[in-house]
Amino acid sequence: MTRLLHIIVALLLVAGRTAFATPCQFEAQGEGRVAVIVDARSVRLDDGREIRLTGIEAISTTKQALTSLLVGRDVTPRSAEDTPDRYGRQGAILFIGESDTSVQATLLAQGDAIVSAEIADKDCAAALMASEAEARRQKKGNWADPSAIKNAESPDDILAGIGRFVVVEGKVLSVRQAGAMTYLNFGRNWTRGFAVTISKRMVPAFESAGIALKSLENRNVRVRGWAEGNTGPRIDVRLVGQIELLGANEPTGVRP
Repeated sequence: MTRLLHIIVALLLVAGRTAFATPCQFEAQGEGRVAVIVDARSVRLDDGREIRLTGIEAISTTKQALTSLLVGRDVTPRSAEDTPDRYGRQGAILFIGESDTSVQATLLAQGDAIVSAEIADKDCAAALMASEAEARRQKKGNWADPSAIKNAESPDDILAGIGRFVVVEGKVLSVRQAGAMTYLNFGRNWTRGFAVTISKRMVPAFESAGIALKSLENRNVRVRGWAEGNTGPRIDVRLVGQIELLGANEPTGVRP
């Protein structure tokens, strides 16, 4: 009986640790010291490995913030797999020393980066989004800029960001399907207004997340992605996390 009790207690402790586990604590991919900040999203360790910070998109202040945080620091890259990309970089969530807070979360909380929505793990993705949301609320860094969030009703402002990763808020006026593409239209002029494009192959992913694309009609949303287009701005959504549903009473297109 005593042995059984010990086993039960041990299982409860493990369950407790799992329940309160820090998000983004994927498998450690070795350790190293940061030798060089390669660019706004990549660092080189003293063992020669190049680490690409996943989960974020860089802005003008990201590289300087990385330099302040990381040069000469011991770090642990964590990721679900260690396969390098075509440029030889290993994608990872990066942690300094024994810290439970990732470098990505720190950058986001400072307003020195934007969530990219590429992280598939729900808990990790939610934690990164929460860090960004707090920075938006406090108008830190990037979010102190009146133009940080684009208004879907001002397509010219979005067009000015062509080729850049942008965040847009607005009300979806209509949802239309044309061939293998679904269009979320934010303007009544489909040619010149802002729109989001979603390919047919993405539909099952939205359905698995409990989102029927047609249900987005007349909903207030926040969209993030690379601004494209000529006459009218577009964002091509390839990840479910690029679209956030906003509360019915939450203002859209409002500068932070």
